[in-house]
Amino acid sequence: MIDTALVSTEQLMRHALSLAANGPTGINPQVGCVLVDGNGTIVAEGWHRGAGTPHAEIDALGKIPDATGLTAIVTLEPCNHTGRTGPCSEALIAAGISNVVYAVSDPNPQAGGGAERLRTAGISVTGGVLAAEVSEFLRRWITGIVEQRPFVTLKWASSLDGRAAASDGSSQWITGTAARQRVHEQRAASDAIVVGTGTVLADNPSLTARGDGGELLAKQPVPVVVGQRAIPLSAKLYAHPAGLVIERSRDPRAVLKDLFDRGIRSVFIEGGPTLASAFIHAGLVDEYLVYIAPTILGGTRTAVGEIGVSNIRDQRRLTITAIEQLGEDILLTARPVPSKESL
Repeated sequence: MIDTALVSTEQLMRHALSLAANGPTGINPQVGCVLVDGNGTIVAEGWHRGAGTPHAEIDALGKIPDATGLTAIVTLEPCNHTGRTGPCSEALIAAGISNVVYAVSDPNPQAGGGAERLRTAGISVTGGVLAAEVSEFLRRWITGIVEQRPFVTLKWASSLDGRAAASDGSSQWITGTAARQRVHEQRAASDAIVVGTGTVLADNPSLTARGDGGELLAKQPVPVVVGQRAIPLSAKLYAHPAGLVIERSRDPRAVLKDLFDRGIRSVFIEGGPTLASAFIHAGLVDEYLVYIAPTILGGTRTAVGEIGVSNIRDQRRLTITAIEQLGEDILLTARPVPSKESL
């Protein structure tokens, strides 16, 4: 809770964003809301705790007896849709809210339109406050709404010369323990972890998210195997605590559509070069996590294969958003350059 009165609208929005982070990720957006009086003092706050629970605005309104004349500062445009809960726009109107400030317009055509409904009711509405920060925070959810597919993170580990394995196919371990533990944390942050049948047959992975001591983390990604080859019944994946999904299609778009229909909103691709290349080639990677170890392997087992680049003009340009050292390894985080900015 912010105690200082007369703080700026940006500070209040940033506090609402910190509240939003308390909510779960998934099908619904993480949203935070603060209600402030004319002095800019917070009198109530709330956030969305998941599907079927009160939205952030309703959560905040329920904590005070009278909201007449207050300003609502919300990270996402109040919804104008009746689903498991009623429209937040109508709740704000009924509560007597005088002003609404939000960061990002709701991209969901079924839920959008709340700002216009509020204006029609005579409420002052301001949008776009800290829009860039909140859009980045909601990037996974927005991708799902706009693209109608899960957000795709592609991870690989390679040597300095771009090899993912030695000539005999062995790859455990290129990176050190700190990098490998970070991968487990990233697995836990995703709804699903995706590999190809080749990885299952070669490595028999468990694909669980584990802590430093090997214990299972509370949140486990659903393992997804892509490919047409059969998986032996002795595979460790059949004992995965989150179940197992097998996708027989080799079409990345078809795989993502099915996973989206299953309610999966973020996938972590950890398969080999064949699977990675297919998703890159299809233009379906939203974020790259590249672990680089200070070693040289040589040979032909590169981390990525053919991706449809026959001329340098066709190269897949990326923007590096973070560089982190983990032990002796480096983690590069990157995202595709939007096509309009490509060279």
